[in-house]
Amino acid sequence: MNKLKCVFNWSGGKGSALALYHCLQDPNLDIRYLVTTINDSVNRISMHGVSYELLKQQAEEIGIELYEIRLPGMPDMQTYDETMRVHLRKFKFEGIIHSIFGDILLEDLRKYREDKLAEVGLTALFPLWKRDTRAVVDEFLAFGFKTVIVCTQEKYGNLLGEEINQELIRTFSEDMDVCGENGEFHTFAFDGPIFSKPIKYTLGEKVFKAFKAPKNSTDTCGDIAITQSENSGFWYVDLLAN
Repeated sequence: MNKLKCVFNWSGGKGSALALYHCLQDPNLDIRYLVTTINDSVNRISMHGVSYELLKQQAEEIGIELYEIRLPGMPDMQTYDETMRVHLRKFKFEGIIHSIFGDILLEDLRKYREDKLAEVGLTALFPLWKRDTRAVVDEFLAFGFKTVIVCTQEKYGNLLGEEINQELIRTFSEDMDVCGENGEFHTFAFDGPIFSKPIKYTLGEKVFKAFKAPKNSTDTCGDIAITQSENSGFWYVDLLAN
């Protein structure tokens, strides 16, 4: 059987983990790389702020090669697109034809990803697309996954460092998406059926960083441009590898 050669866009969080779990059950998919964009100035996962050391541990416990795309701290859209295009062309040269994402809801982000992939002849796959987000997080927990909140929008800072479980979900405000699909929070998955063993960590320093929202989608890279609508900031907690 000829499998579809793919790359998986790995953010390290719960959506990525559940989407990857489903992809690994599909005998038609051959996932060659976990692709992660890294803020080169601080050596951390872009947006999520998780350390490179913990990212490497995730890839090692999953057993799929990590493919790093290094970016400056806050790249403008031109820099981001040009950098990504170089790597996408490399994938195409290797015979890879699909790029997989864990997105669930954001139409603008999906269209952006599909358009950029189409420019080099790749096709996007979205295993979780348009699923009910409460059903997604319930399934995630039922499968035995564990994840910790590592980044939040300013007003949700009280959730920083908490492990997601049903008890915590019951405390979420009504305006929140339970999967953080509107950018409310990001997570680090550290245990579950895709990992050969749990990844141990301790909570480190908590910091707040203010960001000036982009004037338009050409000012800064895609995910940030779409999720920031006004001047705002994010809380981050440093996870320390044990």
